[in-house]
Amino acid sequence: MSPLNASEPAVADPGAKEAVRERVLAHRDELLALSRRIHAHPETAFEEHRAAEWCAELLRAHGYTVTPGAYGLPTAFDARLGSGPATVAVVCEYDALPGLGHACGHNLIAAAGLGAALGLAPYADRLGLTVRVIGAPAEERGAGKALLLDAGAFDGVDAAMMVHPCPVEVADFHSFALGTLSVRYTGRAAHPSLNPHEGRNAADALTVAQVALGLLRQQLPSHWRVHGVTTAAGTAPNLIPDSTAAEYEIRALAAEDLAELRARVEDCFRAGALATGCEVELTRPEPDYLDFRSDAGLLGLWRANAAAVGRPEPVESGPFACTDMGNVSHVLPAIHPVLDITGGACGPHEAAFAEAAVSPAADRAIVEGAVAMAWTAADFAAGQRRRRCADD
Repeated sequence: MSPLNASEPAVADPGAKEAVRERVLAHRDELLALSRRIHAHPETAFEEHRAAEWCAELLRAHGYTVTPGAYGLPTAFDARLGSGPATVAVVCEYDALPGLGHACGHNLIAAAGLGAALGLAPYADRLGLTVRVIGAPAEERGAGKALLLDAGAFDGVDAAMMVHPCPVEVADFHSFALGTLSVRYTGRAAHPSLNPHEGRNAADALTVAQVALGLLRQQLPSHWRVHGVTTAAGTAPNLIPDSTAAEYEIRALAAEDLAELRARVEDCFRAGALATGCEVELTRPEPDYLDFRSDAGLLGLWRANAAAVGRPEPVESGPFACTDMGNVSHVLPAIHPVLDITGGACGPHEAAFAEAAVSPAADRAIVEGAVAMAWTAADFAAGQRRRRCADD
């Protein structure tokens, strides 16, 4: 499907769009209650059983057919309503960060997504829509959307959208591509003074690799990133460590760059093994997160609708953060606008952002984000209808 021409945006019936807004506003209290309920009970990747069920309950109560545990993921769901020819998926996230709760504001994402779905529910057929709500677990760690995509969750979807809270307002969101790497060295234990010559120091292997990475960074493009943590490095100073482990992430502007970056980083870890006589095991704990690519036509519709509901003027921004919604954007038209809830005071993955995720600004973002997404879906369907008429 070719993207919409942003210079000639289609617009749904204004009366229907106003009715959609009224439905979102009618559900405001339910949506804010859902947001606070998820926020008060944070669940990390693949453990979001309560959040997924709470979302499913609300959708069922308003006419959606909901499949829990969809596509082989126990905390995913697939909700559907309507029979229009244009299928739009509203994507919901609801996982939290270990130790930080909802410091990325995914409670807000879920509530805004459900708000759009509830607003569209009575008017889906009139607008020419089939509405899908895809509950996507494990965005922070696990690449839930990549798994859903591979399992066919987005088959038949014409466009997908979601919103995310942020310290700035950005319509045309860009993200880095992200790859993960688990590292484990296996050496040979020995006493450091009695028989050190018999040991193979796994901690030294990791030290060599970290030095190599530090030197490698001098030759990397400025937009490539390598960072990680040591998760195991020995147990006592009087024992040469025979096992060490680390978790690393690599980031690049585009998915195409990840393969080269990964190869160079893995060579640094192999150098550590070679220098110390240890063995190294390198594994990928999850699928790569691809860079997000906004669809121009869908983005044009969002910009107009976000302005119409009163969102702040968006700013232009380079890539920041990573999201598995990027994987979705590589195969179908998608948008991922970010909504300012802190005015730059704090950003995601900070404790203060968790507090901001249930602030009045967050409540406003839920309602306005829901209306703007619902209107964008309606306009998208209108554009599809116009295209079909032109083809006839």
